[in-house]
Formats: sequence, C-alpha cells, structure tokens
Amino acid sequence: MPKLKNLIWSLALIICLCLLGCGGQPTKETPSPAPVPPPAEKVPTPGTPEGAEKPAAHAEPATPTETPAKEASPEPAQTKKPGAKPGADTGALKPVPAKPKGPAPELFEPSLAKAVAPAQYKVRFETTKGDFVIQVTRAWAPLGADRFYNLVKAGYFTDVAFFRVIDGFMAQFGIHGDPKVSEKWEPSHIQDDPVKESNVRGMISFATAGPGTRTTQLFINFGNNSKLDTMGFSPFGKVIEGMSVVDALYKDYGEGYPNGRGPSQGRIQSEGNHYLKSEFPKLDYIKQATFMK
Repeated sequence: MPKLKNLIWSLALIICLCLLGCGGQPTKETPSPAPVPPPAEKVPTPGTPEGAEKPAAHAEPATPTETPAKEASPEPAQTKKPGAKPGADTGALKPVPAKPKGPAPELFEPSLAKAVAPAQYKVRFETTKGDFVIQVTRAWAPLGADRFYNLVKAGYFTDVAFFRVIDGFMAQFGIHGDPKVSEKWEPSHIQDDPVKESNVRGMISFATAGPGTRTTQLFINFGNNSKLDTMGFSPFGKVIEGMSVVDALYKDYGEGYPNGRGPSQGRIQSEGNHYLKSEFPKLDYIKQATFMK
C-alpha cells in the first residue's frame, strides 16, 4: 500500500508538471489576435461608415464635356434642368433675348449692293393676296438678275405696293414705301441687258425711263407682251408658282397719274406709303420677299 500511494503521488506530480508545461509562460508566447466581431454586430449609422471607402458615383456614359472628377466631390451635385443633355452647360439653356435686327446696310447704301447672283435662284413673295414664286435665270439678263438679287438680299421689297396694275397688261411695283430709301436708290442705275427672252405671261422685267435707266421698278406680264422685247425690256425671271395670286392683285385703280386715276409715281417717291395708304387704300402689298432653298 505505501508503494501504491507513492506511485499515485508520483503520477500526480508528473501530471501537474505536464499541465504547467502545456499552459506555457504568458511572457514568452505570442497571444492570438482577438476575434473581430462580425459586421452584423456593428450599429449602422447614417451615411457612409467612418473609415469605409466611398462607392463610386453612378454616372451616365461620358461625353467629351463631362468632368468625372466633379462627381466624386463631397459637395452635393447640382440637379440638371429638364431637357438638359448629358454634359451640357445648363446655363446655356436660358433663353437669350434676341438682338433687334436692323435694316441691311445696303438698303440705304446701294453702292454696297454688289453681290453676284447665283446662276439660278428662287424668291418667294408673300403678299396681301397670297404667295407666288419667281425663278431667276441669270443667263437671261445678268445685270438685271444681280440687281434683283441684291434688292431681295437687302430686304428692299418689304411693304412695297403694286401701285400700277393694268388688267391684261402687267403689274408694276418697286418704289419703296420709305422716301428716304427711294431717294438713295432712284439715281442708282444699271446698264441694259440684251433681250434674250420674251415678255410673255409670267415673265418679270425691269421698268425703264429710257436706255440705261433701270433702278428698282419691275413688272410681271399678265399676257403676251412680246412687243416690249424690241423696246429693250429684258426678262430675267418667271413666275413658276402662284400666277393666280398675281392675277388677283387689285387693279381697279387702273393706269396711274396723269393718264389715269391711279397713283402718281412722283408722289410715291416723295411721300411713300403714307400717300398710297391714305389715297389708294385698296392696293395690294408685298409683305416680304425671301430666298428659297
């Protein structure tokens, strides 16, 4: 029995020593890292968690004008205005008041009206009776085609009256409603063109007071006026649309003063539309003449 007790105590001592060796000394062993609490245990806070990487902003496909760096800014992004295209400067969408458009410089200075007309062009006349279209062929009468082109370009025909409309013969127009404009253009003559086409229905020619006196007055033929060809009236264009509008122009005043009861050309030159509208209120007018594409 004493031997058995000694053996048990020996074994107990050995076991204690073993246990002490397995536990180790804390000053020599590297402690295991403390376990990280799972993310689910963190308390959520508004916005991005402190220290967390900010997610990249979701952006539309870049355009050349977009600056991605601005999207990463912590400042609140500006709300795009409705209708703004990606990358567009929304400030540019603000309406800009149109600058008042004054008359073309050549309207008061005929010497500036030197443009050469295209080989062929069309002009739409908007009138108090409706619209009609003239097609000009420069080869027919180059000087006349150029002058007509420059008159349209300068806006000359706006609010100009058909002051001499004779049934079965022709409709004449081209004296400006502003006497100051008429005064500038009246001495601005162009040389005559050789007559290559005939003054038949729908053709347009310049009126004259003799050789080398063409200025701004024109006429459209109602019928066959080929007798005018030998007198030097050279057509440069033709009405290709709306001849019925030309036919409908007011013509009851007939021939002009002094041979008829219609307007006096001299008074139109000096008094303008004030004279026409007060004494010949039924006359038709050109609202505007514009080039067609």
